[in-house]
Amino acid sequence: MAHRKRETCRICGGKDFRMFLSLGPSPPANSFLRSPDEFASERCFPLDVYRCETCSLVQLLDVIDPEILFRNYLYVTGTSDTMNAHNLEYARALVHELSLSAEDLVVEIASNDGSLLRCFGKYSVRTLGVEPATNLARVAVENGIKTENVFFNSLSAQKIRITHGAASAVVANNVLAHVDDPRDFLIGCKLLLKEGGSLIAEVPSLYDLITGVEYDTIYHEHLCYFSLTNLMHLCETTGFSIRKAEWKPVHGGTLRITVKDQRLYPNHSADVLNATGKKREECLIGHEWCERFAAKVQSQRNALRQLLYKLKGEGKAIAAYGAPAKGNTLLNYCGLGTDAISFVVDKNPLKVGLYTPGTHIPVLPVNALLERKPDYVLILAWNFAEEIMRQQEAYKRQGGLFIIPVPEPRIL
Repeated sequence: MAHRKRETCRICGGKDFRMFLSLGPSPPANSFLRSPDEFASERCFPLDVYRCETCSLVQLLDVIDPEILFRNYLYVTGTSDTMNAHNLEYARALVHELSLSAEDLVVEIASNDGSLLRCFGKYSVRTLGVEPATNLARVAVENGIKTENVFFNSLSAQKIRITHGAASAVVANNVLAHVDDPRDFLIGCKLLLKEGGSLIAEVPSLYDLITGVEYDTIYHEHLCYFSLTNLMHLCETTGFSIRKAEWKPVHGGTLRITVKDQRLYPNHSADVLNATGKKREECLIGHEWCERFAAKVQSQRNALRQLLYKLKGEGKAIAAYGAPAKGNTLLNYCGLGTDAISFVVDKNPLKVGLYTPGTHIPVLPVNALLERKPDYVLILAWNFAEEIMRQQEAYKRQGGLFIIPVPEPRIL
């Protein structure tokens, strides 16, 4: 079945939900199309956001078959200078904080093309990737990263441990929010870890999503939107405690947590407990923020459409930079197709030559900006805006201008 409706909360199992935002019917955000022949048969699914009235977890209830979403995946982590720098810092920090050596095994779940695991090479730490996308697992293996091409859960975790041994550290970046059963996912992590081992996970920050009006980070792959309080509750249900919580600027705001077995560390650390009493968590209590956020999303949509169509009315040519999943949420919700945006450019060769899902805008290589000279470029990959504008200095010297869409559209 390609699509089903979930009936229970992923943390507490409750059934009392409140829908506070609908982004409308939308195709899966990474389901790019190969030719116009596919446009008519494209499928869309509800993109509605709910809050559990029992435990407050923000989540999607419409679940798309992960085989459809992830088996052939077009997002590649290694195409961004920002992410490469993030990964280098990440590997260095883990080796230092966990005192990792050649005797240790680091397993990364949803390891993509192996970009992060490659950063451990200079430290002689053993690594293993777990990646469900067959195309990306193949790339990782070709680049020398040992990789298991499977979906991760408690069952596959046991098989991985038997084959490769117990892990000193399990790394899970931007994957915990993607799984329909996060409790089983964490149980799998516990089964894979050796005694005293650590799980390190990064998830998009709900606080930053709300305060930054980052509604475009909502798409069918992202089933859960976590606050630190939510993560504490989730860990408690699976016998983990959070020993460290950090905020990172990557992807518009990310929470990185370090988690240990509750049998060794019965309680969350004092720093983590104190953090839940601060503004980032307190502003998410109650219902009021839901209504305010939904109103800001609608306002941003109206403002962006008004700006772009005003420019088009003046005879200006508009392109977009980046074809990320977030960009496709924004394009579809705002109803921006080829009548507003002539083309999109992207550094990822897997996307060049395809068409954006839902809006059917052609994806071209980055050099199309200098060749076609659009007057404005809407930066859909706004989380990499500084990097993009730095790389496109030649376009800027030609008189080109950039538009950042969130939290509200502005011309730079």
